[in-house]
Amino acid sequence: MATPNPSIGDIVATTIENRSKKAADNITRNNALLNRMMKRGTAKPFSGGRNLWQELEYAQNSTAGWYSGYEQINVSPSQILTAAEFPIRQAAVAVSISGLEELQNAGPEQMIDLIETRVKNAEETLQALIAYGIYSDGSDPKSIGGLQQLVATTPTNSVGGIDGNTWPFWRNITFGSVTNGGAATTSANIRRYWDTIYPQLIRGTDKPDLLVCDNTNWRLYNESLQPLQRITNADMAAAGFVSLEYMSAPVVLDGGFQGYANAAFGGANGSDWMPQGGVPTGYTWFLNSKYVQYRPHRDRNFTALNPDRFSINQDAVVKLTAWAGNLTISNRRLQAVHYPT
Repeated sequence: MATPNPSIGDIVATTIENRSKKAADNITRNNALLNRMMKRGTAKPFSGGRNLWQELEYAQNSTAGWYSGYEQINVSPSQILTAAEFPIRQAAVAVSISGLEELQNAGPEQMIDLIETRVKNAEETLQALIAYGIYSDGSDPKSIGGLQQLVATTPTNSVGGIDGNTWPFWRNITFGSVTNGGAATTSANIRRYWDTIYPQLIRGTDKPDLLVCDNTNWRLYNESLQPLQRITNADMAAAGFVSLEYMSAPVVLDGGFQGYANAAFGGANGSDWMPQGGVPTGYTWFLNSKYVQYRPHRDRNFTALNPDRFSINQDAVVKLTAWAGNLTISNRRLQAVHYPT
């Protein structure tokens, strides 16, 4: 199909390719959980395979034991390893340019400005979609499995092909304010609730290194602290996050102006659906980020897909930016969720 500006595909592709590394970096920098995983080294791109396999230990070595003198030592093989299997999920966003827009923006500077703006908007929208997925419950069969699934309020669910109902080692810790605490969360009881959760997550030097809160719980925890005792986490603050500290772990506000929602927002009269990433209302996750992994595919990490898409019945060209991967977990037992009900 002939176009008024035959180099339009090259301009779109070059713009996306020049920005793809920045877009990939932004999603990890601007999400508290992914930011922590980057520092831990658990945000790892993968190169291929049918699914994502996350190796994990589910038992101790059964041959450990005392012995005396010439007594025989148990050398039987011990089955201690298995793997959780996570599907590869895909997401994409389109940048479109019509033939009329090509004519109206024929000057090179004008065309680049137009495309740059649309690519930037597309990147931000795709980032918001992934951020939304990070806190999702897995009910969308095409979405990545988020924290509401991996560290669930009902921990007997199946994650990575392993049934938590059958295997107790694969259940995270839960605490419901009303169910377990007897009352809704307030500034007077939030630290008592958290003090109940925290000891259950300690294994030697293993402990939670990140708490992500919605707006409400972050405010209540902040109010629970004496003015002169407020301690902020310098590391997370330097990364741009609003954070406090609890037991030396950063308590990060990851809710924001809307929090986790898929309600209509934007467009005419706020009619357009826009995913908003963030912690759901009333939730706090206690995370040991050593065991949570962000796994984008190295060739689908905000990458421009080739070739351009031309409509057979429209004067337009479309360029896709794509992402593929998933959020995985290798130890649920050292994670916890505090929820409102």
